[in-house]
Amino acid sequence: MKKSSQKIITAASFLFFVLTLAVFVWEGIYVPKTPGFKETKIFSAEKGEGTKQISINLEKQGFIKYGFLFRFYALTRGVADKLQAGDYLLSPSMAMPEITKKLVSGDIVREKITIIEGWNIRDISFYLEEQGVSKAADFSTLVNSARDFSEDFDFLSSKPEILSLEGYLFPDTYEIQKGESTEELVRNILKNFGEKLTPELREEIKEQDKTIFEIITMASLIEKEVKTMPDKKLVSGVLWKRLESGMPLQVDATISYITGKKNAKVLIVDTQIDSRYNTYKYLGLPRGPISNPGLESIIAALSPENSQYWYYLSTPEGETIFSRTFEEHNQARAKYLK
Repeated sequence: MKKSSQKIITAASFLFFVLTLAVFVWEGIYVPKTPGFKETKIFSAEKGEGTKQISINLEKQGFIKYGFLFRFYALTRGVADKLQAGDYLLSPSMAMPEITKKLVSGDIVREKITIIEGWNIRDISFYLEEQGVSKAADFSTLVNSARDFSEDFDFLSSKPEILSLEGYLFPDTYEIQKGESTEELVRNILKNFGEKLTPELREEIKEQDKTIFEIITMASLIEKEVKTMPDKKLVSGVLWKRLESGMPLQVDATISYITGKKNAKVLIVDTQIDSRYNTYKYLGLPRGPISNPGLESIIAALSPENSQYWYYLSTPEGETIFSRTFEEHNQARAKYLK
């Protein structure tokens, strides 16, 4: 009778121990360390760190109760070798499954940068440095023929090898992660360009017997000259018509690109600068793009509107005045550009 009672007590003790352990494990995994805690903090999982070091850091920084339970959970879920490096927004109010899911999915903190339509490489370089994303010199060096990306991006095939990526750095908002390399950023921008230049647009370029490089160069002029889509199509018609007739393009924006002056009136002496970007001095398109055009300008370059106009100017208020003759153009200059 005593032996039977002893066995019952032992079994009960074991069962109590198992239940207590189960509750401990369950609470440690599924109950957040600090339920209701509203604030989030950055947790960094460095490259090369395994589950053990990550779990130690999570416990040390107060995100979880027990690091060994995190390792146990990750192992039993089969994700111990799938935790990704990066900066994560975590909180002690998150249970282990939620934290683990973030680390496995790579749901890292991302910063947003916005490249504005019409910016050139210099503009983008300084902006990236201001945002702490990349040193201006590093970005500028990379996109100025320091690295050949044409093997990975077919749309660069018509671009002369000696020229930079000017024109192909598509204006858009990009999400980047902390520590992302300058080359990774450039590749993401070029990938976006390739996606925006749809098969339909590429086919249209072929049907017009033009190259992507020519269209992007023309689009970069249009982008800097006018703002609205109707004006862009009209200016596109004027510029293509001038090209076909052998008339100089005489686009002021190409002079500003050479001099680097912002919002400055183009002087006669500036139009004499010996540069293949000078559309006053040399016939045809400039040597290459002078800015990075948006989709509207690219479409406008492909959709020129026929008109009787040969000249145009922009007023200080941003209105575009079109003229049919040089005499009309001079009259408009006298009226609007006093």
